[in-house]
Amino acid sequence: MIIQEVMNLLEELAPLRYAEDFDNVGLLVGNKNTQVHGILVTLDTLEEVIEEAIEKNCNLIVSFHPIIFSGLKKITGETYVERVVTKAIKNNIAIFSMHTALDNAWNGVNAIICDKLRLINRKILLPKKHTIKKLITYVPSAEAENLRNALFAVGAGSIGNYNNCSFSVEGLGSFCPTENSRPTIGKIGETHKEAETQIGVTFSSHLESKILKALFENHSYEEVAYEITTLENTNQKIGLGMLAELQKPMPEKEFLEFVKTTMQTKCIKHSAFLGKNIQKVAVLGGSGSFAIEQAIQVGADVFITADIKYHDFYKAENKILIADIGHYESEQFTKNSLVALITKKITNFAPALNRIKVNISEVNTNPIKYL
Repeated sequence: MIIQEVMNLLEELAPLRYAEDFDNVGLLVGNKNTQVHGILVTLDTLEEVIEEAIEKNCNLIVSFHPIIFSGLKKITGETYVERVVTKAIKNNIAIFSMHTALDNAWNGVNAIICDKLRLINRKILLPKKHTIKKLITYVPSAEAENLRNALFAVGAGSIGNYNNCSFSVEGLGSFCPTENSRPTIGKIGETHKEAETQIGVTFSSHLESKILKALFENHSYEEVAYEITTLENTNQKIGLGMLAELQKPMPEKEFLEFVKTTMQTKCIKHSAFLGKNIQKVAVLGGSGSFAIEQAIQVGADVFITADIKYHDFYKAENKILIADIGHYESEQFTKNSLVALITKKITNFAPALNRIKVNISEVNTNPIKYL
């Protein structure tokens, strides 16, 4: 199994297309055609993590945070980033980062927090815009069912909790093949009319290449008429943060004690208690101050996130309880879930490849210490 094949499996979980524009995700170090001997999953790629990869015979590191975030103008070993990149290259270790692609994934960072806190009835807090597209195409009516099924098979027609969604209109198409054409129906120089079906399906934008491949492979015309548009519709499965609910309401202090224990954090910084029970919970792993207003708007009783600045706590406006549990603490369980998911995907991809061991990094990469 080569690195590219592992990358393909990771993209099924968190398509890189959905990473934020400011981010740097994907293969940051290494050759995608290299054979994989072992995989090490970490939150951050530090020098100690490279040493761990060497010790465990792993030549691919799957990291949540990207070690290269902005451009490197030199690699002299003066910074920890330069030292990590140098050591990785010297030891033929590839580094792949997922970061905000996983933040935006339905089964990503925020789902993991919800799992830990046993939250139910989950919804995306900040749906990512422009991630739904629509395909309209025209096909001979006799081929319509086959084409629909081919499009469904690669992910078209999925709307929320429903699959195989489409809309069809029967009509009469016309075309006149020119002398350089090779028509499958009709004759050169003659206008032909054919009973056709217009098929419309929506799909997530990262599937576009697969959708077009299925369209061309299952359409008989030499020239396939189609149009693709980007929709403003809200994508229920892609975006930052989650809004969910506790199975039973809890008093504010009791809830924060539960979060502190469950998320294994040394302390929680929070805004003033409001004297009410917690039922609706908004979560956003990592730095989430930008979503405070949205958490209030959707009616959350508490917003769990990290990196809240002094003045951001004022934004609570006595409408919500803001809880900063720490950046590392909010994301620390991501690597556990990734190990399980990657192992499962590799096993399903090729059972004979079970020998590729997926390891969880034992290095604590949290740069923040507590007295």
